[in-house]
Amino acid sequence: MNLFQFSSSKQSYWNWVFFFIFSLLISTSFSDPRISNSGLFCGKFNPLNGTNFVPTFVKEMQGLSEAINARHFATYHLHSTPPIYALAQCHQDLSQTDCLLCYAASRTKIPRCLPFNSARIFLDGCFLRYDNYSFFKESVSSSFDKVICSNDNIAKVDEKRTKRVGYAVGKVTKVALRNGGFGTAAVDGVFALAQCWKSVPFEGCQECLQKAEMEVRGCSPKAEGRGLYTGCYLRYSTKKFFNEMGETEHNHGVSGIAVIIAIISATSAFIMLSVLVAYATYARLSKRKKELENLGQIWINFEKSGLKFKYETLEKATDYFSLSRKLGQGGTGSVFMGMLPNGKIVAVKRLIYNTRQWVDEFFNEVNLISKIQHKNLVKLLGCSIEGPESLLVYEYIPNKSLDQFIFDEEKAKLLKWKHRFDIIVGTAEGLAHLHGGESQIRIIHRDIKSSNVLLDENLNPKIADFGLVRCLAPDKSHLSTGVAGTLGYMAPEYLIRGQLTEKADVYSFGILVLEIVCGKRNATFSKDSSSLLQAVWTLYRSNRLAEAVDPCIRDEILAKGAPDYVLQIGLLCTQASVSLRPSMVEVVQMLTDKDCEIPIPNQPPFINGNVQEPERSTKSYSSDSFISNAVKKIQGSGTFSESSRTHSSDEPSKTQ
Repeated sequence: MNLFQFSSSKQSYWNWVFFFIFSLLISTSFSDPRISNSGLFCGKFNPLNGTNFVPTFVKEMQGLSEAINARHFATYHLHSTPPIYALAQCHQDLSQTDCLLCYAASRTKIPRCLPFNSARIFLDGCFLRYDNYSFFKESVSSSFDKVICSNDNIAKVDEKRTKRVGYAVGKVTKVALRNGGFGTAAVDGVFALAQCWKSVPFEGCQECLQKAEMEVRGCSPKAEGRGLYTGCYLRYSTKKFFNEMGETEHNHGVSGIAVIIAIISATSAFIMLSVLVAYATYARLSKRKKELENLGQIWINFEKSGLKFKYETLEKATDYFSLSRKLGQGGTGSVFMGMLPNGKIVAVKRLIYNTRQWVDEFFNEVNLISKIQHKNLVKLLGCSIEGPESLLVYEYIPNKSLDQFIFDEEKAKLLKWKHRFDIIVGTAEGLAHLHGGESQIRIIHRDIKSSNVLLDENLNPKIADFGLVRCLAPDKSHLSTGVAGTLGYMAPEYLIRGQLTEKADVYSFGILVLEIVCGKRNATFSKDSSSLLQAVWTLYRSNRLAEAVDPCIRDEILAKGAPDYVLQIGLLCTQASVSLRPSMVEVVQMLTDKDCEIPIPNQPPFINGNVQEPERSTKSYSSDSFISNAVKKIQGSGTFSESSRTHSSDEPSKTQ
């Protein structure tokens, strides 16, 4: 069964079930269980054992049904892997019969979110949620709380009528807080209902309703507004939609048979769709397992390498990839903080690659990179590819990445010139180790940039994110590979021809140096201004490099006479000619040896025209003029390695 077949069968069955239920109820009653869908929010992560999770979940949901039948509210907790927590509640004004009908309707919507490990289902008469942690006392969430306003306005809108919405939601909030978490109110044609979940303590209910009241007021003058919150529900309408409390004792003429058939139909739909989801999950995981078994000797060697982590271990370590554990998002995946069973804190990266296409190369490079140890490189501890996605495990670095310091107006002040210079030198030493080190294999990072340089508790740099690395054998001058990396940091020969050498990292490092000293991004400028690289080159030629320095450190750096030669090294690294760029070993020597002579740089391949506007990201900025300029250089010299070392007489001399 493919995904299209699965989706189609699920949708058609779901439609048939509800058509049946509605047809039956319309013919036998005037009951209103308020099963209109207000909001459906699914989680993002699949549990590892999806094939076990779904049937277990289906079975345990029956216990929730029995509890809600007795008291309009139920919670459930199952100690499993992953754990399952569930909550269901009807609004207090619904009769027992309407409550059961609403809950049955909400259950039929769950398969839309399976096998994801969490869901929130808001109907106008009830609420259902499941997750992999205990959420019962939660009241608000900036990530999930929503306000939904209708499209139609209140008839004959005027200021007085509009104010009635505010009066109604304000009144119902007060009534609910005095009445155990539930209240209804009517103010001159505006009707409102508020309901807190019974598991939420009074303080949480108060926080939730007050926030909902304030934000739902913003829907006016719309005819309806709903606040769908973690710990409560608030709604107003110009039409009466709730029951008076006395009415909840009656079933409004609904026959017992109708109720039973409706609930059975909804339950059967829930079970059938859940089974289909389980089957699809099982098929996907089985296919992945078969792929791993076909790897043969490579997989056997990996099993013995000591680099293997169990997916279940990493899943639990990150609290099932909870958003609260997320450290960042890179070009190759998301990174989460995790705590292993032995108490060690690690960083776990979920990769976006397709294992089938790259697993052979992946194993070899993981095995190689894990052996590299250097004080300025984030240590790769191992990986896992047995679960739904591949994972890399790194040592955990407590501080944030460099870009969050140098490009932040306040945090930039924390990085004095000494810190910035040490970061430049440390990053250069880490790259030099990758390019040569103790191994005969040269490793090219391919994505050197400020967000891939992490700072430890002492602000020492560590190069991270080896997701794009490539290894270059001693007998190879370059690799021909698909282009990957971040625009604004990629060398011209790599961007245009896909030719990859260590000098591509050198170019990226040169851009990084300019950003650290100047406190500006290379590609974030207005249409009327140049890129950082072009701006620094222009100032260099007119002997005014001091103007490029970040104002936060300008006085300090000028007092030491340092900016000229550091920026000059950055320009050396960004020359269009590959052969003219220094190696990283030479860069380290120029930075640390005061007696080392620094060559005069040639013009870099900067953009002659406009570049990116401020609101656009460095990953997607237009590089047409960049490529055009670089192509002209290639055509003029035949190859990047044939540029001359001659310099014009108006270039400034080296400033020590």
